[in-house]
This record gives sequence, structure tokens and C-alpha cells, in this order.
Amino acid sequence: MTELPALAAVYEPLASSVRELIDVTIRTEVDAATVLKARALIDTAAHELSRALMPGAFGLRTISDGQGSAWGNVVIGIRNPVAPPLVIHHEPDGQVWTEFELGAAFEGPAGHVHGGISAMVLDHVLGATAHQPGRPAYTGTLTLRYVRGTPLGPLRAQARVVRVEGVKTFAAGEISDEQGVTVQAEGVFIHPKS
Repeated sequence: MTELPALAAVYEPLASSVRELIDVTIRTEVDAATVLKARALIDTAAHELSRALMPGAFGLRTISDGQGSAWGNVVIGIRNPVAPPLVIHHEPDGQVWTEFELGAAFEGPAGHVHGGISAMVLDHVLGATAHQPGRPAYTGTLTLRYVRGTPLGPLRAQARVVRVEGVKTFAAGEISDEQGVTVQAEGVFIHPKS
């Protein structure tokens, strides 16, 4: 079985190229003939990539050493061109954080991140405080307070555990830009019974 680094070397650059394609598709101002030519190339690429497809969604895959990969995940999936993708850092004190950039594909109000994208990012980052190896946690509730518009561009999200009660982890966090907090969140994440 192929190991994760070899697979990542093949599929991560593909997703990155498609991510760039999504961005330039939104922002291009080329003429109609150039768009037609590009569509033909994209359709050819889609046909080539469709020659061998896995059934259904990517899900969680494991390889020979038991490592798992959620590469299809909409937030962290390195094979998902819709994902930013976030890289989650875990600190010894339980805090998690990520620095990332959101561009044209994530726009809601002009020049700003769509509120639903902010919610998606915070759901994942707060949830990462509760995840343990082999023991996932699922969102029970997520409450957001939009402090001000989140501008497109470089951002940081961070979260921390507030308390744990049995199978429930209570977490809080925020998204911020260089001028401060834009969105605050509180959530409850539940470990299902094994």
C-alpha cells in the first residue's frame, strides 16, 4: 500500500492547481474565445481524472501504518480544492490555532468572508480542541457572534477548552485579522459512546 507522503506528493499539488483554477475562474476578465479554450482544457482534464474514481465520498482512509487521512474534508482536506486547507496546530496547554488565507472563493459581502465560511472554520477549530486520537467529537451546538466583517486575506483562528463535563467538551474561540477579532464562537462537542 502506498504511504501518505507519496500520495500527498501526487494529490496535494493537483488540489492546489484546482484551488488556483477556482480563484482565477472567479477573477478572470479574459475574452470569450480564451474562456472557450480554457473550458475545453478543463473538460479534457476532468475526463482524464474521471477514468478511475472512488465510489462516494473520500471519508476517512487509513494506510498500512494505521495513520488516517481526512483528505476530502472541506476544511482541512489537502485533496479538496474547496478547502483552504487549514493546518491545525495543537499546543501543550490544549489550545489549537491555525493561520490561513481566504480569497475570492470564500467571499460573501464584497471583500469579506461569507459568514457561513467563518462558522465552518470555527466549527472545525473549536472541534479540534475536543478530538482525541481514535475518539472523535461531534458538534452539539455552535454559537457565533459576528463582531465585524472578516476581510478576505490572511486570518488566524484559535480555540481553547473552557471545561469538560463527561462526554461534552465546551470550547471557545475566535477568528481575527491583523486588527483584532472579527468573529467569536462558543461550542459544545460530544464524544459518542463507543
